[in-house]
Amino acid sequence: MQLDFRQVREDEVDIYLALMHAAYAPVKALGIRFDAATASREQALRHLQSHGVYALYANGDMVSSVTLRYPWGPLPGPFGLPHIGWFGAHPDYPGQHFGRQVQDRLEQEILIGQLRAPAVSLGTATNHPWLKEMYLKRGFQPMHTTDLGKGHITLYMKKVLDASAHDAWLTRQAAPQGNKA
Repeated sequence: MQLDFRQVREDEVDIYLALMHAAYAPVKALGIRFDAATASREQALRHLQSHGVYALYANGDMVSSVTLRYPWGPLPGPFGLPHIGWFGAHPDYPGQHFGRQVQDRLEQEILIGQLRAPAVSLGTATNHPWLKEMYLKRGFQPMHTTDLGKGHITLYMKKVLDASAHDAWLTRQAAPQGNKA
């Protein structure tokens, strides 16, 4: 099987939206309101235009995707770090681990290889039956919860990608923000 990882193009918006709706159907059935589950074509297109959206393609078919929201973008995460947003794998490919593979490629090729990010964050619903455990197994640690007004409590989690860079980043975050000319 030929696997390719690359950024999703705007002309793939319909394929991307179909993937997100299929991936998020079980979440929607649980009554958890994630934006990707009900996004319109226009919202999906704005999403592609505003964030780094990457996908894994198996023999040319988009099988999983993950969004990277930037600290400087229109919807930054809570910590001033890159933040994982819409993330899903197509349910037609069970057991292939395409979700894990797209996340691993994002971390290695984009977050570490290009951005040299010290860490990455994500948010999930505290009442989701399996996502918190999945993210814990993938190295994310719980940070705090908040109510974003979406009908569930959001748990923010962080994964350190480079311990020494993360320590330096934490030191800079704690430093007084004096005049930096």
